[in-house]
Amino acid sequence: MIEELRETVCRLHAELVRYNLVAWTAGNVSGRVPGEDLFVIKPSGVSYDDLTPESIVVCDLDGNLVEGSLAPSSDTAAHAYVYRHMPEVNGVVHTHSTYASAWAARGEAIPCVLTAMADEFGGDIPVGPFALIGGDDIGKGIVETLTGHRSPAVLMRNHGVFTIGESPKAAVKAAVMCEDVARTVHVSRQLGEPVPIARDDVDSLYDRYQNVYGQRSHR
Repeated sequence: MIEELRETVCRLHAELVRYNLVAWTAGNVSGRVPGEDLFVIKPSGVSYDDLTPESIVVCDLDGNLVEGSLAPSSDTAAHAYVYRHMPEVNGVVHTHSTYASAWAARGEAIPCVLTAMADEFGGDIPVGPFALIGGDDIGKGIVETLTGHRSPAVLMRNHGVFTIGESPKAAVKAAVMCEDVARTVHVSRQLGEPVPIARDDVDSLYDRYQNVYGQRSHR
């Protein structure tokens, strides 16, 4: 199970590159090991081109290295805090994607002015508090901001994007969609003030996308 998850998480880092969400070695994907108090995450400072499943490290939920020869990501403590306090989360992603990080630099939530935002995020994409890297503070800010919120993405002020999901792939999707809507809403604001979507319509759009859209398995 761990080896399969390492392969998945390694492969998903290529999606961050493909969608232009990262620069150099910044950004990371992690995934919770099913049935274990463990997760896998990118090692610190390793180029995306050099990542292999074997280089993905295994940590416990306190952020301690359990398996692997490389030092874990500098964001490991934040990921670990999320996994400890949000048991429904099985994937966490961090990026410094350009447009979403620009909103984070302003300390401003992205308003829900697009049906795609209502679909994926169920409302605004919120802003979390400023926190220094390396300890639990970023994780605490993520959990405090997203608890009770439908958005799987948070803009950590003056920092960047963190996303959560029921799987690592879902968290990566949320990061891709976050950057996409951040860019579109930014462009819209250059032309004038975007028109918000009524709350009832946001609720309806979110419910349709989460429960009707796409292929559903027959039970």
